Formats: sequence, structure tokens, C-alpha cells
Amino acid sequence: MKKALVIGATGLIGSMLTEALLRDDTFDEVHILVRRSLPLSHPKLKQQLFDFDNPSIDLVQGDVLFCAMGTTLRKAGSQAAQYKIDCLYPFEVAKIAKQQGIKQFVLVSSVGANAQASNFYLRTKGDLEEKLKSLAFDSLVLVRPSLIMGERQERRLGEKIAMTLMPLLNPLLVGKLRKYRGVAAESIVATLIAQAKLGTKGITTIESDQIA
Repeated sequence: MKKALVIGATGLIGSMLTEALLRDDTFDEVHILVRRSLPLSHPKLKQQLFDFDNPSIDLVQGDVLFCAMGTTLRKAGSQAAQYKIDCLYPFEVAKIAKQQGIKQFVLVSSVGANAQASNFYLRTKGDLEEKLKSLAFDSLVLVRPSLIMGERQERRLGEKIAMTLMPLLNPLLVGKLRKYRGVAAESIVATLIAQAKLGTKGITTIESDQIA
């Protein structure tokens, strides 16, 4: 039996992941670190109010830490604010997790994540991956989905158009382009949990086409 920690539990993947972990008998406790309480109740669930600017070390305890944190530039308001949420906050929690003896970190990253990328978003995700690698977790899983197919509470026009077109484009994305196919949120969640159960030593990178 394992105790799972989740950061980023309010987003599409994070909320679905939390619910899936609660249904999974492998995990007897699921703790979510959140800024505010969520309308969610379950015997296995514990909601921990957490200040990411002043993190409480004692709250970061368990067997595996899942990270589904992320925001948009529009919602964050600036690149600096987005970088803090997408990279610095997860890294600070990861450092505490390592100090607290958590063996496994499972990250929702992005297709094309690269610390040297010219694109700010991909560079941010790449920076986080590199920072996490430096912590030398026993098991580090980097899952890199392309466009995530699922119903979000809020969506921009560009996302709506992409979601509409992706089912038509997916069959055309073959060979090296296959990893850019849209991927169902449910498949991403299933992959996160499956990798946590495997507990493969070292660094495991799951590209988008491997998720489906």
C-alpha cells in the first residue's frame, strides 16, 4: 500500500488523477496539497492547505509525489509568474520531497520540453525536468503529452479550435510526427498511475505517442 501526494490537483489532469488514485486499491492514502479546500470528500483523501511560497516541510510525506501543476500565460499574468508556478513551485516541493525520503516523482511535462528551446513554455518545462533530474530521485517519471483532450472548466478559443480539429489531424500525424497527436486526459492519468506502480529505477521519459 502506498501514500500518494498530488500537487496541481485542481486542473484537468490533477483532478482526474486524484479521483483515479482514490479508486485504486494500491494507494491507501491520497493527500493533495492545495491553496484552498476543494468540494471533494473520500475516506482515503486528505486535503492539506499549502502555501507554495512558504511550504510546510511536514506536509510533504509519502511514497510517490505526482505533479500536475501548470498554468497559462494569460492566467498567470506574466512570464515570471508563469515560470514560478510551472517550474519553481514544483521544484521547491520536489526538493522537500527528496529531503523527506520520498522515492518517486511523477511529472506531467509537455511534448517538446527542452531547457534550450526558444519557446518560453517548452523551455520552462525543460528547465523543470533538468532541475528534477539533479535531485536524483530513485524513480523519476517524465510524461510528455501533446494537446490534452478533455473538458476543462475554462478554455481559450485556440484550444477549442485545436480540440475540434485534432481528431481529423491525428490520422495524418505519422512517423516522427506521431508524438504530436492529441491524447486523451484519461490515457495520461492511466499512464501516470501505471508508472508509479512500476517504480522503475532511474529516469523514465514517456513521450506523447507512448501514452496512447
